[in-house]
Amino acid sequence: EQVKICAAAGYSGIEPWIRELRQYVETGGSLTDLKKQIDDAGLVVPSAIGFANWIVDDEAQRKAGLEEARRDMDMVRAIGGTRIAAPPIGAQKLSLPLDVVATRYRTLLELGHEIGVKPQLELWGFSKTLSKLSELAYVATAAEHEDACVLPDFYHIYKGGNQFAGLGMIEASRMHVFHINDYPDSPPRDSINDAARVFPGDGVCPLVETIAMLISNGFTGAFSLELFNPEYWKRDAAEVAREGFEKSLVVVNQAMEKMSKS
Repeated sequence: EQVKICAAAGYSGIEPWIRELRQYVETGGSLTDLKKQIDDAGLVVPSAIGFANWIVDDEAQRKAGLEEARRDMDMVRAIGGTRIAAPPIGAQKLSLPLDVVATRYRTLLELGHEIGVKPQLELWGFSKTLSKLSELAYVATAAEHEDACVLPDFYHIYKGGNQFAGLGMIEASRMHVFHINDYPDSPPRDSINDAARVFPGDGVCPLVETIAMLISNGFTGAFSLELFNPEYWKRDAAEVAREGFEKSLVVVNQAMEKMSKS
C-alpha cells in the first residue's frame, strides 16, 4: 500500500522502515514480490530505516545488534536497496568517545560491505552522541572505510545546535540520502521535538539556501521526506504524501534556480 501511495504521489523512491518490512514478512508477504512491485512502480530504494544496536557499550547487546543489522541488511538487499540508516540508537543519553564510535561504525561497515548494503551514519539532534555535524564527519573519517557515509537531516541539524554552513565541510559524495523536512520557530530549539516537523517550506528552516549549497558542492543524492507530525496522521495518507512531494519539489526547484543565478 505504501509503494502504491508513493508512486501515485510522484516520488521516485521509497525509504521503508525495517519494522514494517518485518511485519510484512511475518504476515505472509514475500520480499521478492515486494521488490517486483517496487520495480514495476518505477521506484528505487535509496535507503531504509533500521534501529540495530551497533553502537552500545554492552558487548552482548552489541553482538546481538550486529546480528540484527545483518538480518535488516539482508532484507534491504532483497528489495533492491543498497543503504540503511545507522543512528546512535542506545547511545542517546551517553557521550561516547568518538574513536570508540568510529571503531564500532567500522565493524558495521565491514558487515555491510559483506552483504552489499552501506550503513549510513545518521545524525540525531537530541542525542548526546552524534548530534553534531562535526562528530558525524569525525566518526565517518576515523572509521577509515571506503563505504563510510553520513545521513543528515534538516530538523536534526537544527535540533543539535548546528549551523547549516557546516555541511560544506562534508564531502558531497558521502551524503547519499538527506532527510528533508522543516520546523517552525516555536517551540524553541531546546524543547522542540519530532512531532513539530512540518512540510518543507512551511517552517523557518533555510532550506533553499542550504540545498543550493549542497547541489553546488556536488550533492546528487536523494532527498527523503521524513515527518512525524500527528496532525498529518489525521488526514488521508495519499493526500499528505502528495502535498509532501509537491512542497519538497518546490524548495528543491527554488534552490536549483538560486544556484543557477549565483
